Amino acid sequence: ETYVSLSCQTCPEVVQALNIMSAINPNITNVMIDGAIFQDEVAAKNIMAVPSVYLNGELFSQGAITLEKIIQKIDVNAEKRQAEALKNKAEFDVLVVGGGPAGAAASIYAARKGLNTGIVAERFGGQVADTVGIENFISVKYTEGPKLVAGLEAHVREYDVDIMNNQRAVKLRKTDKVELELANGAVLKSKTLILSPGARWREMNVPGEQEYRGKGVAYCPHCDGPLFKGKKVAVIGGGNSGIEAAIDLAGIVEHVTVLEFAAELRADAVLVKKANSMGNITIITEAQTTEVTGDGTRVNGINYTDRKTGEAKRIELAGIFVQIGLVPNTEWLRGAVELSPRGEIIVDERGQTSVPGVFAAGDATTAPYKQIIIAMGAGANASLGAFDYLIRH
Repeated sequence: ETYVSLSCQTCPEVVQALNIMSAINPNITNVMIDGAIFQDEVAAKNIMAVPSVYLNGELFSQGAITLEKIIQKIDVNAEKRQAEALKNKAEFDVLVVGGGPAGAAASIYAARKGLNTGIVAERFGGQVADTVGIENFISVKYTEGPKLVAGLEAHVREYDVDIMNNQRAVKLRKTDKVELELANGAVLKSKTLILSPGARWREMNVPGEQEYRGKGVAYCPHCDGPLFKGKKVAVIGGGNSGIEAAIDLAGIVEHVTVLEFAAELRADAVLVKKANSMGNITIITEAQTTEVTGDGTRVNGINYTDRKTGEAKRIELAGIFVQIGLVPNTEWLRGAVELSPRGEIIVDERGQTSVPGVFAAGDATTAPYKQIIIAMGAGANASLGAFDYLIRH
C-alpha cells in the first residue's frame, strides 16, 4: 500500500517503482491510496508524510525512495554485492560527488573532454526533484523539478559517464590520487574530484522537532500539505520559500500562521502582498520558536517567545512546515577540505578547494547565491578547472 497526495512531486516515482515490481513479480501487489480522500485511513495509521509505503501492514519507507533502494532494502545482500563491484572500478580522471544540477553539468563537461568520468549520487537530481514550480530557469518559462531532473539525467546518459546512483560518500582522502570512500565500504580512486553534495532543509533544532518529524513536522508543503486539509498549521520562516508555502497551504488548510524570527519578512514584496490578501494567513514577526509539542503520537501545538516582549506564547495546531533555509551536506568533509564557519566548501574562481585536484560547485560551496542556474554554471566551471589541472599535472 502506497499512501500519496496528488500534489506530491516524489510520489509518482515511488508508485511507478512498485508498479514495475508488481508487473514483473506476481507475488507483489501495490495499491496507491490518496491520503487527502481516505483521511480516516490516514488518521488510523497516523500517516502525516508522503509517500508512505506499507509492506504487509508495516511501515516500509517514508519519503522519496528509488526502485534500486527498494530492492536494496528487500535484498539484504545487495549492498555487499554492489560494494564488491564498485571496488573493481578502474581509476577515474574525474569523479563527481552529487547528482544535482552542479554535478550533472560537471560530469557532462568532463565527458565532453574525453575524460573517464564517474558520478556518485545518493539520489540523482538532489533537492531539485522536490521542487514544484521553476520559473527562473532562463529560456524555459516554466518547468517542474521532476521534469528538469529527468532532463538532466537523460543528458548525462548521452555521454559515457559511469553513474553510480544510491551511493553515499563518507570520507575523502588525498594521497597521490584522490580516494573516495562510500558508506558500503567501497573505495573509488580518481585523478581529480568535483564535490557537489548540495544542501538539505535547515532544521529548527528545538525540543520535539525530531520526535514529531513525519508526525506533524514536515519540510515539503507540496507533498504533505493535503494531509492537513481543514486543519490549522504553522510555517516557520518568512523568506520566499516560507511565504510561498503559506500561500500554497492556505488553499487547503483551515488556517496558516507564519512565524518569522526577524522583525521584517525577507520574502519578495509581491509574495507578501499575496499572503496578506488571503483571509486565512496570519504573519507573526519577531517570533522565536522554542518547542514542538504533541500527544506522543502527533503534533498538537508550537511554543514560541515574542522577542519584543519576552512573553511565552503557544499556538494549537496539527502541522508545522519548516522553511528556514538550507544546510550544506558537508559534515563528512570536515578536516578533509577547508570549510567556512557555516560549513560551506571554500572555493576560488576556478572552483578549486584547499586540496589540489579537488574542486567543488553548487549549494554546498561559498557561492553566495543558491540557484539552479548558478549551480549549473559553477559545475561547468569546476569541471573546466579540473581539466586544466589534469593537463598541467
